[in-house]
Amino acid sequence: MANKEDKKVGPTSGGAKVRWDDSKMKSTYANVCNVASTREEVTLLFGTNQTWHSGGKEVTVELSDRIILNPYAAKRLTALLNAVVKQYEEHFGAIDIETHRGIQGPVK
Repeated sequence: MANKEDKKVGPTSGGAKVRWDDSKMKSTYANVCNVASTREEVTLLFGTNQTWHSGGKEVTVELSDRIILNPYAAKRLTALLNAVVKQYEEHFGAIDIETHRGIQGPVK
């Protein structure tokens, strides 16, 4: 792991620098995501599809992480994700989500 001097530093729109401290960061794999919202927050649920075959009537998703954002942070995240997907598709080709749907509907 990098030491504190090696952390990425970047500018913000306000001119201040942001120091990214990853000393407590964890990594989790997810192949399922669900989103719910209220007026005050947007909740992202991440998990892993635990069903080995897709022919069954029930799918098990092991939820691992919940991220709660205010609507402003959610909109910034939307812009960032749109930009990343655009760059990906420019480099690797279009992503067809209709042929790779995975789990449909809300995860409860």
